[in-house]
Amino acid sequence: MSPTYTVAVRTLCEFTARQGDLDLRFTPSPSAQEGIEGHGVVTSRRKGAYQAEVSLTADFGSLRVRGRADGYDPAGPRVEEIKTFRGDLARQPENHRQLHWAQVQVYGWLLCRQFGLPTIELALVYFDVDTHAETVLTRQAGADDLRLHFEAQCMRFLAWAEQEAAHRTARDDRLSALRFPHGDFRGGQRELAESVYKAAKAGRCLVAQAPTGIGKTVGTLFPLLKACPAQGLDKVYFLTAKTSGRQVALDALGLIAGNADGASAAPLRVIELVARDKVCEHPDKSCHGDSCPLARGFYDRLPEARAAAAGAVGPWNQAAVRGFALAHGICPYYLAQELTRWCDVAVGDYNHYFDLNAMLHGLAQANQWRVGVLVDEAHNLLERARRMYTAALDQSRLDQVRRSAPAALRKPLDGLHRSWNAMNRELLGPQAPAYQVGAAVPESFRAALQRCLAALSDHDAEVAMRDQPELLGFFFDALRFSRLVDRFDEHSLFDLSACIGRTGSRARTPPTVACVRNVIPAPFLTPRLAAAHSVTLFSATLKPWRFYGDTLGLPADTAFIDVASPFGGGQLSVRIARHISTRYRDRAASLQGIVQLMAQQWHERPGNYLAFFSSHEYLGQVAQAFAERHGEIPQWRQSPRMEEGEQARFIERFAPGGRGIGFAVLGGSFSEGIDLPGDRLIGAFIATLGLPQVNAVNEQFKQRIGKMLGQGEAYTYLYPGLQKVVQAAGRVIRTTTDEGVVVLIDDRFRRAEVRRLLPAWWRVEMA
Repeated sequence: MSPTYTVAVRTLCEFTARQGDLDLRFTPSPSAQEGIEGHGVVTSRRKGAYQAEVSLTADFGSLRVRGRADGYDPAGPRVEEIKTFRGDLARQPENHRQLHWAQVQVYGWLLCRQFGLPTIELALVYFDVDTHAETVLTRQAGADDLRLHFEAQCMRFLAWAEQEAAHRTARDDRLSALRFPHGDFRGGQRELAESVYKAAKAGRCLVAQAPTGIGKTVGTLFPLLKACPAQGLDKVYFLTAKTSGRQVALDALGLIAGNADGASAAPLRVIELVARDKVCEHPDKSCHGDSCPLARGFYDRLPEARAAAAGAVGPWNQAAVRGFALAHGICPYYLAQELTRWCDVAVGDYNHYFDLNAMLHGLAQANQWRVGVLVDEAHNLLERARRMYTAALDQSRLDQVRRSAPAALRKPLDGLHRSWNAMNRELLGPQAPAYQVGAAVPESFRAALQRCLAALSDHDAEVAMRDQPELLGFFFDALRFSRLVDRFDEHSLFDLSACIGRTGSRARTPPTVACVRNVIPAPFLTPRLAAAHSVTLFSATLKPWRFYGDTLGLPADTAFIDVASPFGGGQLSVRIARHISTRYRDRAASLQGIVQLMAQQWHERPGNYLAFFSSHEYLGQVAQAFAERHGEIPQWRQSPRMEEGEQARFIERFAPGGRGIGFAVLGGSFSEGIDLPGDRLIGAFIATLGLPQVNAVNEQFKQRIGKMLGQGEAYTYLYPGLQKVVQAAGRVIRTTTDEGVVVLIDDRFRRAEVRRLLPAWWRVEMA
């Protein structure tokens, strides 16, 4: 029988050999990068004919098992399974160890089969990423026993494999017959869809600028799903910048799947990925069976929950996964992680693929999946990626932790404190500015931090830090900081910021915040882009191309398309106000002119408008002046840190036929990702260029970008600012029948280099 389903060794064993509790006490585990580096250290120590990453394959009935043994020494013969860790290995849960033995036994059989070995030594090599020490556990095993173990695992997996193979066949058959869910494509939507399909066929990266309102979500998902069967894609990842984007994608997938062949829905497994803190049922408990009832016996009850989900109709959205989990008494968050292995489409945040410890990327690499990635509203990826690869550590938190730390931790914490003070004196002496950039992270500070982390790791293994939230929080902050220190290069800054307000004096060096601050995320993003079969990044604002190519690390053969707008210049009147400056120094003088201009436009054409400003402070000043002079015009305002319910009520004020002005901050919740078609919104006032604030940090960004890429001013200030302006203006025209006005309020909009960055279809008038 020829094999019909392929499974990775790791997946096979995780499916068949895991049992008992979910237990995260032996944490935090090393990052994926630390794991790779740890494997490299171990294999570099081996001599002679030792082989690393040995590819192996074997068939069992309709099942094909494949994997890469970490190491093989033919002189033994011996197979090694290398596992990286930190902390006290003696505290490792027994079911973790059982899983590792199951994996090395499978590799042992695959090697015996391939080389005709009668026996082989099995070795588990545990590598401490902090001390670089190895702990090696060995067993001698005969080929017959290993074969029986291999066959037993395959038998346990076979029924599921046959089900999965049938699902994949049915999925691909339906996707091959997929029809566009609407009667016809909207203007520009066909060009977008064709480009996505061609990029998937060629296995390359695509950057697509396409105007708002043409249906980019359907226009990208439909062609990529259509391409799955021919390109052998295992998964599609749809990545969003905001929570609202997930629901839009889920709705689009439901619409597409329901039009597979005009008669019945495609058997498409769609999972929604949600952050742990949003779905945790017991936030006051730790993730192990002694604390949380949903962790107790997790792996024993997982098979039934997994089977229930596989047999259900409809998407595995947050509510559905919670239902499956609670019906079987297990954790919803970790059930979602398990179901991700068996989905066809995963919808989640950018960080699920691009973060240092991203689950979607890790699963794709471990299982050798071919994936197609869609990055929604991709203009957000630059800032989001910078945050992913930035970490800060607050010395004041260290001081708090030192005061209450157990005796066993005081020495390493005090050592870090002394090293930190020495660094402060070196970089922030009494006469130095309160912000300073260092050429590198001082080696003495790095060493003290590593010693402190090693002690904290041991303490975490001994004592549940959940009862010591300050210590736990500092531990995780320090761990993330350390990981980025290890990857520090010219793409990032190392800086210290003095917390002057916490001491009230500069006579002594105050506590500082140390930060590894990413400037150009390209070196981190490029490998993630290369790991996918194809990646499409799309948004209404993705120009200039070179700006995104340079900062995001796009491949050299990336295709760029600018989809023509279906909207006509007659639909949108864009006016640039005369003689008004919104620069910080001119804001007080600008209030009267802005109020007069807004009132005049509203009285000429009453209706719903949005007014955007550079800050909450400026927004409040204009709104107050407007209310004093034109109290007859209804207004409502965005406030700092609005809850989801408050945001919804703000949007609800834009009712059909309504009249009033909503005041909002440019770049905030209401300047992108909201849809107000028809007369729900007929105009926008944008009283700012959206330029980032000129401060010490941004000036350092300008210098570093200028040094590396040559366009410091434009890349730091102009391009990010104008992108926000165009996104906000895009709220006005959402359909081919909408009509509206955008008033750009700042004399700098009149400059030619600024106007060139505005959409080509806009009809711009100088007021």
